[in-house]
Amino acid sequence: MARPASDIQARIVRAARGRFLAEGVDGASLRRIAKDAGTSIGMVHYYFQTKDELFLAVVEEVYSVVLADLNQALDPAHPVTERIRAVYSRIGRLTEEELDVVRLVVREALVSSDRLERIIERMQRGHLPLLLRLVADAMSDGTFREGTHPAVAMVSMMALGGPGQLMLRLIGPRFPVSGVPSGQDLSRSLVTILLRGLGAQESEKTP
Repeated sequence: MARPASDIQARIVRAARGRFLAEGVDGASLRRIAKDAGTSIGMVHYYFQTKDELFLAVVEEVYSVVLADLNQALDPAHPVTERIRAVYSRIGRLTEEELDVVRLVVREALVSSDRLERIIERMQRGHLPLLLRLVADAMSDGTFREGTHPAVAMVSMMALGGPGQLMLRLIGPRFPVSGVPSGQDLSRSLVTILLRGLGAQESEKTP
């Protein structure tokens, strides 16, 4: 049975993701992507004027799903700590497909300043305003320590919940210390570190 014409764009995006992951955006051939998608180079250009537009479509296919989940997790109707836990939990549940796109974004951001700028611009319309609102609420209700600069709180929250969690997930089995937590155990541990800090309180220090 012939594929419906309406799925051509989706097939192109899926084929491009495979090629971009294997060869990089600059190294991937649009003709090979068209062949993988079972269509013509003309149809690729019909939907995507440039290779960078196709790259952004690959990112958007996954990012839009994650962003929808983050919108739900960061609903201001929920308490601040519940929202933080929900965000960390969602990142901890990233699928292999989503992780592949994260790897792709990191790699391409390092090799192309134009792609980096476009990714940042998309995030500024996506999850960054949601996190900024979360930080503001955490500062106002006392969840985050008084006097902490919002930028410091934002970076700390993102570093632990994003790169930190993803790094441990990726290298956990090869970490030089055994028993590295994973999944939801890792998410809960990182939330605890964020909320309590690493430094021992005076009452916890040994004399």
